[in-house]
Amino acid sequence: MNAKEWREKILCRKKNGYDRLTDAERSKMDDYCNDYKAFLNVGKTERECIRESVRLAEERGFRPYVRGMALKAGDKVYLNNRRKMLLLAVIGEKRMSEGVQIAAAHIDCPRLDLKPSPLYEDNELAYLKTHYYGGIRKYQWVAVPLELHGVVALRDGTVQDIVIGGGDGPKLVISDLLPHLSQEQNKKTLAEGIKGEQLNLLVGSEPFPDEDEERVKLAVMQQLYEKYGFTEEDFLSAELEAVPAFPAVDVGLDRSMIGGYGHDDRICGYAILRALLDLQDCTGRTAVCVLADKEEIGSIGVTGMETAAFDTFMEDLCESQGVPVRACLEKSFCMSSDVTAAYDPNFSDVYEKRNSAMLNYGVGLCKYTGVQGKGESSDASAELVARVRRVLDDNNVVWQLAELGKVDAGGGGTVAMFMANRNIDTIDAGVPVLAMHSPFEIASKLDCYMTYRAAAALYQDIGR
Repeated sequence: MNAKEWREKILCRKKNGYDRLTDAERSKMDDYCNDYKAFLNVGKTERECIRESVRLAEERGFRPYVRGMALKAGDKVYLNNRRKMLLLAVIGEKRMSEGVQIAAAHIDCPRLDLKPSPLYEDNELAYLKTHYYGGIRKYQWVAVPLELHGVVALRDGTVQDIVIGGGDGPKLVISDLLPHLSQEQNKKTLAEGIKGEQLNLLVGSEPFPDEDEERVKLAVMQQLYEKYGFTEEDFLSAELEAVPAFPAVDVGLDRSMIGGYGHDDRICGYAILRALLDLQDCTGRTAVCVLADKEEIGSIGVTGMETAAFDTFMEDLCESQGVPVRACLEKSFCMSSDVTAAYDPNFSDVYEKRNSAMLNYGVGLCKYTGVQGKGESSDASAELVARVRRVLDDNNVVWQLAELGKVDAGGGGTVAMFMANRNIDTIDAGVPVLAMHSPFEIASKLDCYMTYRAAAALYQDIGR
């Protein structure tokens, strides 16, 4: 063989996914991405994502799971855990003693939560105090339009949905300092320029007439009471989240990217959900989809990936076939679907280019995530990576394998380690994203679609 033939045979060269995309696949990609943008626009919070996911699942014939119900191959069931975590299953013909195929993602995102006693007035301006959730860069959240989504639970048990700023509604904002007076602020680092206690939402300025104290606060509270029926004390039992007030949109003159709030990790959550909903073949192993909460703060709590809710759901499914859950999990596979960092030429010094994910090069496989020396990662085995490679190649899925930045530049984690700790073979696979954790993240349509294709292939093929 000559040098060219040897290169083709033994060297690994990444290829842009568009070089492999057919016209038919491009049409399917565009349709899928339009559906995803619609999902992102109606799911600004984890509760809204779960509500929309349940609606989509029921349209495809899924029904609520009730412990003890008889299940047969082809049955589609779901369990809604506290309206913030969703577990779904399509029962396969193979017994669960042969394992199941799992895909897991999280649907919570970095945001600003209201404090328990948030409303106050200062110099005849009304504000809501916030406590940021997850790893945000605080300076990115000032001087941008925000909305308030969530629920208020009243003492009588009534739960009131709240959306302030949606559609043509009034927006909220956190003011920033003008450049003319920012000489001292400019000397601070980005992390110090805006402090957590300065992330206060401006919500009103018109005073209540014929009142001497806290006139603007009273006027704001009156509007909230008249529209939603809650008092200031009811903030104590509320879950209200400030999120960016703009829709998901196409980015680039070629419309090849999607920009919006919540890619991390609803872009993967939608991919694994949609792949399960589209699953036609139940002749193989049972397929399970997990949409979890609380990943951005450690996957803890009753709706995070560490919760016993997942174990209980799996145990119930196994018991319906007389199979010990431990015997099922040890033969199972999990695609932990979370976004990874896309190589950004503007900040090339924190990336190791040879091992970075690139836009338009497909779903990003991560053998391990973690911090510095692979801390808090699950580190998929060589055998598992080879199995995944085979399945993706056999199904013409465009993929790449990458790390999240340079070794000592930082790092991040996913739900993978919590699945691996349950004795489940697990690998990370998700969409490369630019400006991750910002109010406006950017992802490639091709990578978005290929993550869906990867989930569909792994649901169906990896257990055969």
